[in-house]
Amino acid sequence: MHANRPSAPTVPRFDVPEADAFTRPYWEAAGRGRLLVRRCRAAGCGQAHHYPREFCPRCWSEDVVWEEASGRAVLYTWSVVHVNDLPPFGGRLPYTAAVVDLAEGPRMMTEIVGCEEGELRIGMPLTVTFRKLEGALPAGWSPLSVPVFTPAPAPAQGQSSSVLQPLSADGSRR
Repeated sequence: MHANRPSAPTVPRFDVPEADAFTRPYWEAAGRGRLLVRRCRAAGCGQAHHYPREFCPRCWSEDVVWEEASGRAVLYTWSVVHVNDLPPFGGRLPYTAAVVDLAEGPRMMTEIVGCEEGELRIGMPLTVTFRKLEGALPAGWSPLSVPVFTPAPAPAQGQSSSVLQPLSADGSRR
């Protein structure tokens, strides 16, 4: 680069989550293709939650641990985004923003990939996959991978399907 020439401006990214020391296990697991949730170990609770927090959002206990999730979910709701001028979303248009019910119980905001809008159905079985992001991270970190979901493969003929039921308003399966 020429000494008198300013450096090229960096374009801000709006799809790179904030990573810190607390969430590092989550991001490292995602980089290896594993989805983690937090589970409360307090007596009488035992609930899983997502997004990662240092306490249980149901009982406020700080006795919570990381747990590997199955990667299975069902579609709770979605919206197809046709306009977004924030980088890099504009290059992905249209995309499907969604909320899914994880098999472990929590609801999670995500994106549905590999599925046309007309094929989406509430309660459809999904499976996690990961999108690798390049972006500014703390020194020594690998690029982040974020969980996104795709339709689950249909069960082989003769196999039973263990489709999850969507959660009702009180958090129980219907």
